[in-house]
Amino acid sequence: MRMRFLSATVILLTITYCSSAVFGQNAPRNVVAGIYVNYNEDSVGTYTLPDPLVMLNGKKVKNTRMWYKKRRPEIVGLFEKYQYGRVPGRPADMSFNVFDKGTPALDGKAIRKQVTVYFTKDTSKYKMDILIYLPSGVTKPVPLFLNIGFSVNSSVADDPGIRTGYMWGKDGKRIPAPLKGGFGRVNLDQFLSQGIGYANVCYSDIEPDFADGIKYGIRGYYLKPGTTYPAPDEWGAISAWSWGLSRAMDYFETDPQIDAGKVALFGVSRLGKTVLWTGARDTRFSMVIASCGGEGGAAISRRWYGETIDHMTHPTRYFYQFAANWRNYKDDPSMSPVDAHMLVALMAPRPLLLQTGETDNWSDPKGEFLAAVAAEPVYLLLGKKGLGTDVMPAAGMPVLNDLGYFMHAGGHGAMPSDYEVFIRFMKMHFFEKEQ
Repeated sequence: MRMRFLSATVILLTITYCSSAVFGQNAPRNVVAGIYVNYNEDSVGTYTLPDPLVMLNGKKVKNTRMWYKKRRPEIVGLFEKYQYGRVPGRPADMSFNVFDKGTPALDGKAIRKQVTVYFTKDTSKYKMDILIYLPSGVTKPVPLFLNIGFSVNSSVADDPGIRTGYMWGKDGKRIPAPLKGGFGRVNLDQFLSQGIGYANVCYSDIEPDFADGIKYGIRGYYLKPGTTYPAPDEWGAISAWSWGLSRAMDYFETDPQIDAGKVALFGVSRLGKTVLWTGARDTRFSMVIASCGGEGGAAISRRWYGETIDHMTHPTRYFYQFAANWRNYKDDPSMSPVDAHMLVALMAPRPLLLQTGETDNWSDPKGEFLAAVAAEPVYLLLGKKGLGTDVMPAAGMPVLNDLGYFMHAGGHGAMPSDYEVFIRFMKMHFFEKEQ
């Protein structure tokens, strides 16, 4: 599919380099890792998406039983084999250490809990900390907003009671995180005041985010004897982070103050991809809010716009985040048996909100919208409401049904004001029966 754009690419590359000479650093970055980036809608080309309601054997999915028993497991298996990689199950030797069992915090507005999840019998290495704030005075289990973030837990709030986390260097050395820091700070009151708890996991607790992170993260523990890297259909780092989130859910199911049936999972960028894949493979998560997942997440790969499979899996970039098999589709994504709309469809009938940024062309906000449109038939089959429109909404105009889409006026990531929409979405689905 991409070869027919070769001549146009050469011409556009020439224009790009000339423009760069004129405009300097203000020119768009049209070449990444030596690979051209298309930002022209006229050059996207045509593509055909696999029908999420047609089995590999050509049979049409006619009812919910056929979806749950046959097609849904088939699609999950395809993503495991060709994009994210297979993951191990719950470890037999996993344990929880609730070292902070419920301390009043945040001027009395919250009860703070902290838990260490030990993934293995040896508690010295493979472990993850969960920071939890629950509204004070709760008398029944509360819904929870679970953020998997780039920052250590101690960055979430100005609370001296939070255990200081660790940061990874690419040399494999862990150093204590700064005691003070603004990156990762969250307005917790907006959740607590609405009767919603907040929890945070730092993704690097599970596995560091660099090519050699496997040497220090959970994937390294599971390597087969005599091997140094997972097989081509085994887990990349995104699946490792996803696996860690499932271990967090294992804990939530044991905590009587948390409604484990009302956990909304949130992540941004590569962690937006992570939460989408987590919601797809672990149906215990009853809601996913994915921010700017882009290529490899919610954006259509067959749509030649912004970041591509080639960019993502390039040896100098993020190949380690995916199953090695995904690199096979770098030149022609149309050959892949999966695409983003199928990942979105795997969340049905549970609520899913895709949040994007109007100027985040690299992550292709239109590609995410089109994925949601193409996933709608599955939501309808299961008795839920999709977007209900094929007209892309303007920035600041959320579409909030069982399947939602929201684009803010701005770039990559989530803005503080976006959280108002997230909380509204949670209340629509988690509190509707109580209103």
